[in-house]
Amino acid sequence: MALQQYLYFIIILLVTANLYAQSDSYNKHLLDGNINYDKDFLITENSYRKAISINSSNIKAPYNLSNKYYEEGLYDEALTRQAEALKNAKTSNQKHSIHHNIGNILMKKDLCKEALEAYKNALRNNPSDDETRYNLSLAKLCADEQNKDNDKKDENKDDQKDQKDDQKKDENKNDQNDNKQDQKNDKNDDNKDNKQKQNQNNDKDEKENKNPSQDKGSAKLSPEQIKNLLKAMNNEEKKVQAKINEKKQKGVKIITEKDW
Repeated sequence: MALQQYLYFIIILLVTANLYAQSDSYNKHLLDGNINYDKDFLITENSYRKAISINSSNIKAPYNLSNKYYEEGLYDEALTRQAEALKNAKTSNQKHSIHHNIGNILMKKDLCKEALEAYKNALRNNPSDDETRYNLSLAKLCADEQNKDNDKKDENKDDQKDQKDDQKKDENKNDQNDNKQDQKNDKNDDNKDNKQKQNQNNDKDEKENKNPSQDKGSAKLSPEQIKNLLKAMNNEEKKVQAKINEKKQKGVKIITEKDW
């Protein structure tokens, strides 16, 4: 039993010694960061990062590193380190300071509505802080102004949308008018063609009426054909005249009976 107690004591001693060693190393890097805070940014950043790697639950190194990032204008990095510190904050004073700093960072990023909420959280942890209350009033004014600007932007977007819709309607109306005009022009062209065809037919009929004696299938007689035709008519007339003369000479023949 005594041996077990002795081993337990040795383990506690080693753990404690290790914790003290880590604490000493953490405090050393934290101190180096504090010493070089206003002198060398890279040394300061490196020292705080080493301290965080040794003990991530201690809020001093991330809190100080966040403030250094803020001064350098590195607002996203500053916000990340404040969030790390807030996660491990224990007391109301720690939470108040962290929320206050988060509000300042968000204001730099023009996130006034979010900053307003951060300052409210800071005042919940320390209602008597006048600086936080003053910053909260500035954040509220900024948030109201942004809301008005957003409303104007929305109105402008709506107006632009209405204008685009009206323009589209006008374009569609113009297209419809153009189509109607094209159809009207096509109809007029068809009417012109029909009228032209009708005129041609009328002209054709008029020409045929003016020349009724002309036959498309007939052909003109040549002078030689006319001469022969007259000659034949003359001969036929002579034959007829000869028969008439012959009848006058013989008299009329009367048939009395059939000649078998």
